Amino acid sequence: MADDKDTMDEWAEAMAEAEGVDGEQGATPVELDELQEDAQTGGDDKLKLDTILDIPVTISMEVGRAKISIRNLLQLNQGSVVELERVAGEPLDVLVNGTLIAHGEVVVVNDKFGIRLTDVISQIERIKKLR
Repeated sequence: MADDKDTMDEWAEAMAEAEGVDGEQGATPVELDELQEDAQTGGDDKLKLDTILDIPVTISMEVGRAKISIRNLLQLNQGSVVELERVAGEPLDVLVNGTLIAHGEVVVVNDKFGIRLTDVISQIERIKKLR
């Protein structure tokens, strides 16, 4: 929790600096170091990551949802149409173990259906949804 407070304080300071003297929004260019794979993870961290890389997860694509009564469910038969809450052309949800991770669209590759990811949910947004 202390890290959150420190981060918020730093954010407030940065926003105050960005406003400038006249209250106008301004930005100062910053030069960032090139990211390197070895610099990101140490030997111990890489070993910890390697232990989970082969764990299977369930990925599913959700076209849409519908709520119907049991009476209507029992009346469904071949050729029945169930109206979904989504409109045609709206992106599909890509779920991993039931958690939304991305949105995508249906594509056909070599006579098989696939999903082209159009928007991947950021880690921060996914963590917020877990709370």
